[in-house]
Amino acid sequence: MEENRKLIQTIIEGIQEKKGKKIVTVDLTKIESSSAQYFIICQGGSPMQVAAVADSVRETVLDKIGVKPFNYDGYRNAQWIVIDYGHIYVHIFQPEQRNYYKLEQLWSDAKLTELPDVE
Repeated sequence: MEENRKLIQTIIEGIQEKKGKKIVTVDLTKIESSSAQYFIICQGGSPMQVAAVADSVRETVLDKIGVKPFNYDGYRNAQWIVIDYGHIYVHIFQPEQRNYYKLEQLWSDAKLTELPDVE
């Protein structure tokens, strides 16, 4: 549990470093059918910012706690990039795609925690 908390906090630091907005953590630990224990969802204002946030997450997590993602995808058009840390998935959206897929509503029975934006 401490390992999860440390990884989540480091992911959030990486998001905030590049001014990712509307960060939400989704605790899926009480949902048996979920493929992960946690989602961290955020958004960037352009494809360039979405890619920069994703790069920052990967670099920050590797530098601070030495963890590499199992996989990542979405850089080609940078509308929605997902980074797979096994039991934690990071979703970085452009606002239109986030609104379309509505992951927070899809997993509304999970515990959602919204974090304030860092200016």
